[in-house]
Amino acid sequence: MNYASSVDYLLSLLGAFRDSQFGLERMERLMAELGRPDKAFRTIHIAGTNGKGSTAAMIASALHAAGRTTGLSTSPHLIRFNERVRLNNADISDGDFAAAVEEVRAANESISAVQGPNMHSTFFESVTAVAFCAFRRARVEWGVVEVGLGGRLDATNVVEPELAVITPVSRDHERFLGSALRSIAREKAGILKAGCPAVIAEQTPEAAQAIRERADELGIRLVESNKAWRADGVTNEAGFYRFNAVPETDASGGREAFPVTLGLAGEHQVTNALTAIASLDVLGIETAAIQQGFAEVLWPGRLERIAGDPEFLVDAAHNPAGATVLARFLKEHCGDRTVHLIYGSSSDKPMAQIAEILFPCVDRVVLTASRVTRSISAEDLLNVVGCYHNDVTVQPTIENALEWVEQHAGPGDLVVVAGSIFLVGEAKADLKQLVAQPVGQ
Repeated sequence: MNYASSVDYLLSLLGAFRDSQFGLERMERLMAELGRPDKAFRTIHIAGTNGKGSTAAMIASALHAAGRTTGLSTSPHLIRFNERVRLNNADISDGDFAAAVEEVRAANESISAVQGPNMHSTFFESVTAVAFCAFRRARVEWGVVEVGLGGRLDATNVVEPELAVITPVSRDHERFLGSALRSIAREKAGILKAGCPAVIAEQTPEAAQAIRERADELGIRLVESNKAWRADGVTNEAGFYRFNAVPETDASGGREAFPVTLGLAGEHQVTNALTAIASLDVLGIETAAIQQGFAEVLWPGRLERIAGDPEFLVDAAHNPAGATVLARFLKEHCGDRTVHLIYGSSSDKPMAQIAEILFPCVDRVVLTASRVTRSISAEDLLNVVGCYHNDVTVQPTIENALEWVEQHAGPGDLVVVAGSIFLVGEAKADLKQLVAQPVGQ
């Protein structure tokens, strides 16, 4: 199996098991068939609605800077499947990816032959297993594993972590998790396990209470990052933030305050960084590695600049919390520029709420759609969000939208692509001839 055929195999699983119920039975069976690759490394398990990817990337980068061999499993990818599996801060090679997929394919076929097709793992279960097999093959010491959806019944929840982390919880995936914030938080808290300490970011009172209750039920240590650490002397340059990380009196380990420079743009990354610091403090990672890891961290598709004229800014703001972060960034750092927004969305997102937050911050809106089946068409999107701006254009595909906006944008203008991680990935692929850089660098 080569890289192309391994990707074709995984894509063939999309929608193939739509009748499968959420649960861990298939994943547990797959792990057993594979010889429990999930137990071949020490795990940090990360759930949440916003910031979990950035927080995971910071933690993995700091572990790597500390000399630990590290794997990072995230989803979805922007352009290539390799992005979902990172080994020591680099995307997995095509050959190593294909070898891990072959392991999983053989295990799936063996299970199906004995127990029937209903026990065949789903797309996400298989991709998660690929990451675990790749980590085992690379003999990583630490695997940083991001939850896909929810937590309690997510395929990643077969792991037995040494640390569980929950980033800010808000409403998302309501079709699966419900609309009540308490129930959503409870689902995220499903990654908490007896004997495993947990770190949580600053939460709404409702979400925090639900997580605390679950931690109390399990009798585990719970560190609330905003009570253990604070950011003093916060400054920024072109949207990149610096601060002093100061431990509160009840913080563990006796660590002294230290300066932090973040390699990811946006004020919200300060909150993510405090969560990552609290997590790394629990693990005993040295301060110098935290500083180096945070300065060097990369997390594509989040306030990422693509240089050119016009300049592009791509950001996977796919829910109201993400839209709020992007809107604040545009107001604070791009207020003197003409901003064109290319916006597309998956059909299950609160598009009107996102538009109400984001559209007032831009001068022109171009509605479009990604190629994935979950995407809402540009024409249907117009019916939902067209009333939130007085200058709206419809283009059926991201390629059409990029061509149109480049013809109509003036010198020095900024083009923002947002609303869907799939749309951001397609835009990055189309703009790959340009040089991608972090904002302000």
